[in-house]
Amino acid sequence: MADCVFCGIVAGSVPAFMVASSPAGVAFLDIRPVFKGHVLVVPRPHIVQLIDLPTPDLSGYFGFVQSIAAAVPAALGSQGTFVAQNNIVSQSVPHLHTHVVPRTKGDGLRGFFWPRRRYDSDDEALDHASRIGEKYRSLSAAD
Repeated sequence: MADCVFCGIVAGSVPAFMVASSPAGVAFLDIRPVFKGHVLVVPRPHIVQLIDLPTPDLSGYFGFVQSIAAAVPAALGSQGTFVAQNNIVSQSVPHLHTHVVPRTKGDGLRGFFWPRRRYDSDDEALDHASRIGEKYRSLSAAD
């Protein structure tokens, strides 16, 4: 879709801090992360919400999400992840996307209040994206 920022990222016409790519979708850093290393995973085709994702595409898409959820703590040293989706309500970009947020006990995240942060620089964002992407590729190669 021409005016969808996530479609632009998938197509490569909109810049993003890319983490990984698969036939099922792309993963890139959220520009306003809950915590640094917060990744968005999107399917390649323009799909607005989860119920619109064709059933045959579910396993590929969520397999990719699962791989990113494994790579984030392995790359960043967090204890785990918070994985979430909004459908229509609170969906800032109307393109299906799954949040993979690094979590550590005592990190201050409570309930559904998601305070947002910024990276100190593009170099810091690139470092997080490359570390997660490298870990994703190494974990995927082990499968």
